[in-house]
Amino acid sequence: MRADITPGSAFPDYELPDHTSVPRKLSELQGDDPMILTLARGHYCPKEHQQHQELAAFYPKIAVGYAQIVTIATDEHHTLQEFRASVGAQWPFLEDPGRIVQRDLDIQEYTDPENDPMIPHTIVLKPGLVVHSIYNGYWFWGRPSIAELWRDLREVSQECRPDWDLSTPGLRAAWDAGDLSSFHGWNKEPTTDD
Repeated sequence: MRADITPGSAFPDYELPDHTSVPRKLSELQGDDPMILTLARGHYCPKEHQQHQELAAFYPKIAVGYAQIVTIATDEHHTLQEFRASVGAQWPFLEDPGRIVQRDLDIQEYTDPENDPMIPHTIVLKPGLVVHSIYNGYWFWGRPSIAELWRDLREVSQECRPDWDLSTPGLRAAWDAGDLSSFHGWNKEPTTDD
């Protein structure tokens, strides 16, 4: 991994096609929420299937906890769709068969010249694509457990959600005064779709 990608640094805002061929930027997918980003070897790897099946089982908690998840893999389009479907994922998978991310982050898995994958990583990002934690998953045990991801998401949410503790001085007064800017989900302007 590039030396400048460390906790506290900004992660690159890659734009890649998703599993429906729509170009998506990481910042767009993240919004104002914490995000888990997996940089995956691809469909051929049983370790990826195991990790992503566990993430798929955890996904309802990620969604209800106002967090996001994105996977980037080096698979071609149809193989990426098969990978996503085979693990039961409900989040965006971004395709990078040109290995843009692999080269830019300097994470070529040189021990596998046949598949030329990325060294798998799981990165937990604060809002604004700020790195909170990085897990190197070349060996399976280097990948984060669900308990570790839960801890990371708790720490990030506690830091980025002003309304984490409703007993924080001033929050009740702000709510009663109609100032909803500190409350997640209440701090946006209503639109005609709301």
